Amino acid sequence: MLNGILIVKKEKDFTSNDVVAKLRGICRQKKIGHTGTLDPNAEGVLPVCLGNATKLCDMLTDRSKEYVAEMTLGITSDTQDIWGRVLSDSGDKWQKIPMEEIERTILSFQGKQMQIPPMYSALKINGKRLYELARAGVEVERKPRQIEIEEIEIMPSADFAEKKAHQTACFLTEPRLRIRVVCSKGTYIRTLCQDIGERLGCGAVMSSLMRTRVGNFVLKKAHTLPEIEKIRDGAGIESILVPVDFCFQAYPAFQVTQAGERFLRNGNELKFSVVEGNGVSLREAAEGDPFRVYDRQGRFCGVYVVLKKKGVLKPWKMFLP
Repeated sequence: MLNGILIVKKEKDFTSNDVVAKLRGICRQKKIGHTGTLDPNAEGVLPVCLGNATKLCDMLTDRSKEYVAEMTLGITSDTQDIWGRVLSDSGDKWQKIPMEEIERTILSFQGKQMQIPPMYSALKINGKRLYELARAGVEVERKPRQIEIEEIEIMPSADFAEKKAHQTACFLTEPRLRIRVVCSKGTYIRTLCQDIGERLGCGAVMSSLMRTRVGNFVLKKAHTLPEIEKIRDGAGIESILVPVDFCFQAYPAFQVTQAGERFLRNGNELKFSVVEGNGVSLREAAEGDPFRVYDRQGRFCGVYVVLKKKGVLKPWKMFLP
């Protein structure tokens, strides 16, 4: 069985579940799970966990994410994107808004804030997906959720950059512009685009979306499904699998002694005396500090945390090979 993380570049018209289904065939194994939904019209980084790495799925959905989105100003839709039913059209109002004002408005969204999830989303209310209710013409109240926009910026055209450098007035020549967003879990970029359009007074929808990063997994390391299939028949999928312990590189590493091997295999607590590290003293560690633990063959087995009073490491996440 393959154990590790595949960085998939999801293409348009695939759901995240479609990707998992295709990979089960490509990898010839069933134990596969994705780490967060990407809309069918969105593209980009989708980490997929194989084998014992499926225990990471919930953890990886919590990582910060980076997107490059295109906004189309001047209209709103029922899905908050270009593929929905148009609800309003403000005509050429977008042409009269200076780029400086657009930039200032977009930058004002940086920081923590409350966001109302869209009706066309996979969130469940009373056991029903919101998008199922939306398709049935039912709209329900959604509670705002706190999100954080860590970074947001316009990706300007060369024309805008030149005019800005010369401090001359600049207006959009077309209703589309691109933004780069780094945000927390649970942020809807479609909703962000709509909220920006509302604040500008002209309306806006999302017209394309590329996820460029999830945690430390970046687009340049991602592979499409056809590419993964070719790699399987060549170098082998193992050649592009990210090992599970990559996600815990910030934690110091320990290896069990011969006396600790049996306890490790059974997922038991480990006394300080049966592990050894490179100059790291568990006696000096703080309560709850996490450590990577490896077996005698150097294989990653799990993350343990310190229990000072008992003088042991307690299992937190196990990934026994």
